[in-house]
Amino acid sequence: MEGNRTHMETKDIRLQTDMGDSSLRILRGLTIQPIRLDLDNQTRSGADIYLTRLTGKLSLETVPDFLCMMRSEPASYLVLDLSGVSFLDSAGVGALVSLFISRRNTGKRLALAALAQQGIAALQVSGLIHLLPLYASVDLAIRQFRM
Repeated sequence: MEGNRTHMETKDIRLQTDMGDSSLRILRGLTIQPIRLDLDNQTRSGADIYLTRLTGKLSLETVPDFLCMMRSEPASYLVLDLSGVSFLDSAGVGALVSLFISRRNTGKRLALAALAQQGIAALQVSGLIHLLPLYASVDLAIRQFRM
């Protein structure tokens, strides 16, 4: 696996709420943090592998923008590093399944890497743990694509 990054960009997917100039919103005395999903995208030189590290929540609030960005990725191999995902709900699981199927239908591949225990539990509860290509680490996922 090459450690060189030929391209790197960070994009924020944020819940579209009326927060004004403040990054926090106060509702009846409770402070509500904005719901975020950050994407750190990297291409791998010499290979048609695109690695995206997700940080934050893959949930109902962030799924539409996540799918919009990931479905447009033209690389043959897409690895999602999910080690930074702090929460995965049923909408997030559905988004991963949808992305997997849309990539498979266009001859492209998807690998999910380093999913935290909460995310693994969400996949188990949904019965989809064996449908999605899940790897313990990014390196294992990339090695699988190179076979």
